[in-house]
Amino acid sequence: MHDLAWWQSAVIYEVYPRSFQDSNGDGIGDLDGIIQRLDYLVKLGVDAIWVAPIYRSPMADFGYDVADYCSVDPIFGTMQDFDRLLKEAHRRHLKLILDFVPNHSSDQHPWFLESRSSLVNAKRNWYLWRDEPNNWMSNFGGSGWEWDKQTNQYYYHSFLKEQPDLNWRNPAVRRAMYDVLRFWLDKGVDGFRVDVMWLLIKDNQYRDNPLDPHLASGQSSANSLLPVYNSNRPEVHEIVAEMRALIDSYPGRVLIGEIYLPIKELMTYYGQDLSGANLPFNFLLLQCPWNAQAVAQVISEYMTTLPQGAWPNWVLGNHDNARVAARVGLSQAAIAAMLLLTLPGTLTVYYGEEIGMTNALITPEDVQDPAEKRQPGIGMGRDPERAPMMWDCSEKAGFTHGRPWLPLVADHRALNVEVEERDETSILNLYRRLIALRRAHPTLVGAQLSSVTTLGDLLSFERNSETERIVIFLNFGNSPVQVATEVGIVLAGTVSRRDTERVDNFVELQGSEGLVIEVSS
Repeated sequence: MHDLAWWQSAVIYEVYPRSFQDSNGDGIGDLDGIIQRLDYLVKLGVDAIWVAPIYRSPMADFGYDVADYCSVDPIFGTMQDFDRLLKEAHRRHLKLILDFVPNHSSDQHPWFLESRSSLVNAKRNWYLWRDEPNNWMSNFGGSGWEWDKQTNQYYYHSFLKEQPDLNWRNPAVRRAMYDVLRFWLDKGVDGFRVDVMWLLIKDNQYRDNPLDPHLASGQSSANSLLPVYNSNRPEVHEIVAEMRALIDSYPGRVLIGEIYLPIKELMTYYGQDLSGANLPFNFLLLQCPWNAQAVAQVISEYMTTLPQGAWPNWVLGNHDNARVAARVGLSQAAIAAMLLLTLPGTLTVYYGEEIGMTNALITPEDVQDPAEKRQPGIGMGRDPERAPMMWDCSEKAGFTHGRPWLPLVADHRALNVEVEERDETSILNLYRRLIALRRAHPTLVGAQLSSVTTLGDLLSFERNSETERIVIFLNFGNSPVQVATEVGIVLAGTVSRRDTERVDNFVELQGSEGLVIEVSS
């Protein structure tokens, strides 16, 4: 463990700032609110917090449309509040990771206002302008090209029309964005999660994307086209390597990439000679069916595909995907927690997972997410997983004194920090025990993973080091299972009363029960 960088042994906690804690009663979470909850995060045992965008923004996409990369939006507070957050986090030995949004800016950013002011403006080539659109689509539905009456050309946007894509082939754009990184690194932030890293470079010939031969319908839609010319271009790796070199010039920092790609393509973002992202986010557990066989296959394939020397990472949830408890059910959420916290590498927990938060019910009149507003009724909305954190049993769950910007989860009076802290068997206390166990047993962080096997609904695997052997059993089914095991001691169970239990020859697991067992030498 002493040879690892801090981020290699870290449990990272994602905070969606709008929804974590409101300090001023406007119904929207803010930086002061995060500061108020830092001691909770220390008690939880996490090592770092990753904060979703806090930059000045018109909020067309809730901060992912940046109007000033070196500022704090008044909704969240001031730069002084940010400085205080950074200071207070570091005082508690918590690292702070920021979201970096380099693919696109807001259409209100001064760069874009200049770019669209005339065909000959010095910043015209900072964005992607064309006389005629091609068939590239927006990820939020419809064409990715927007007509600009002022200059009689189209500009490209991978997401909303209010989010024009920057031209990363332009060296001036690169210099400006790297200056943004330096601004925050000089303040002392500990790293960045880079939004949609795989989209940064587009084809310089603007060729049409081909139809997917398996889905071809004769119509251009985001799902019927293969995005080979507007995503995952070979030149993107040069940019990632440049970012990494900049990050490495500041000791002890980390570069994380958001990349939704098949596993073999994902691995290329580690870069040649591991000069790319330290951690290309691994979303495989977010995307696979929830059964023992599928999860075992994901674990085995990921670990065997990792480049030599690359560091693994695992994610169960984030601000763009349905919550794990909504996907697998409350009883299996405990199995998911034990799975996550016994896998090797760096782990990321989405706020609220540790209390078993489910998705909120969002009625049509409550919809905030532009993805859902653009394509209503097809499940694009990300509001359900962004509902406010549930702290106590009060009417507004301790999140705010005002009206929450999104509805609370319906069961917030039963599932909240206040209730679960008093319950030894709660999922919150399970998370705390497992994170503490991971710190106490370095074998769970960096040692070998082996013997990934399934037997019906039972998944098992081992974590082995020179001094320790730990076996994990996870029951993905509802029925009890009995499994042969060696002599050992239960280090942790999803049912806390089994902790320190001695096992010999076999062990029985109830439905949706998991055990971590240290095998006696």
